[in-house]
Amino acid sequence: MESVARSQPTAGADTAAPKDETLIYRQSRWTRLTHWIWAISLFFMLLSGLQIFNARPQLYIGKQSGFDYNNTVFAIGAENTDAGARGYTEIFGHRFDTTGVLGWSGPAGQETARGFPSWATIPSYYDLGTARVIHFFFAWILTTTLIVWLVASAVNGHLRRDLAPRLDDLKRLPQDIIDHAKLKFHHTREYNTLQKMAYGGVLFVLLPLMIITGLAMSPSMNSVLPFLNDLLGGRQTARTIHFTVMVLLVAFFVVHILMILAAGPINELRSIITGWYRTDPPAQDDNSTERSE
Repeated sequence: MESVARSQPTAGADTAAPKDETLIYRQSRWTRLTHWIWAISLFFMLLSGLQIFNARPQLYIGKQSGFDYNNTVFAIGAENTDAGARGYTEIFGHRFDTTGVLGWSGPAGQETARGFPSWATIPSYYDLGTARVIHFFFAWILTTTLIVWLVASAVNGHLRRDLAPRLDDLKRLPQDIIDHAKLKFHHTREYNTLQKMAYGGVLFVLLPLMIITGLAMSPSMNSVLPFLNDLLGGRQTARTIHFTVMVLLVAFFVVHILMILAAGPINELRSIITGWYRTDPPAQDDNSTERSE
């Protein structure tokens, strides 16, 4: 995801303004570092999480699960049919054939029953223990970095200055939606309204919810925070919420990458790698406070 921890750089050789007035130093070292830490952590958490999910590829609502309960909301499995083994995905009772991807997959002639395919999991072979170690390791890295970022951003005013939507932002929301639909982007220093809402949703809703539901599923945390499971409606509900948050984060990532490609990938990547970003010429940017994805 594009970094959202932009801060004003201090004067120095690394941030010296070039002669080109449209090239600005937009992303600090700390911003770029946290961006890539989060991106790498989420990547390994996603693929190891899918491996963990394969141990029981069903989701439920409630505190209990099993044959005596009819509370399954999502399931991936395989079944024998007249045409041979087939994979399926079931969502709220509606079943879809997903052979070759979900439920039944693998090299030709070596297909096996598994939730997510081997190319989408870490490790690629079934190893629940290793997947848990990888998942929890990067989960703690993500959690620690996020807490430090939140505290630092609150202290230096970044949250209030750059992420909190203002009244003017809300007034510009309809135009922002139209501009994005037309793939019309304004390259400036400020976040536009859609960016503030999207980043705010990820940083203050999705990531904290993912962390909280992850803790609720941990047996060792039940003795430390016994109320957490009840607050979330039970461990099975927490697991379902955890999975749903993962899907929403993947959707955010896909949209984010598409916006980067549409807005100018070289400029966007240069910003998050080197910190330097090319804005619109002053004549085109005087009446705009928006910024590209």
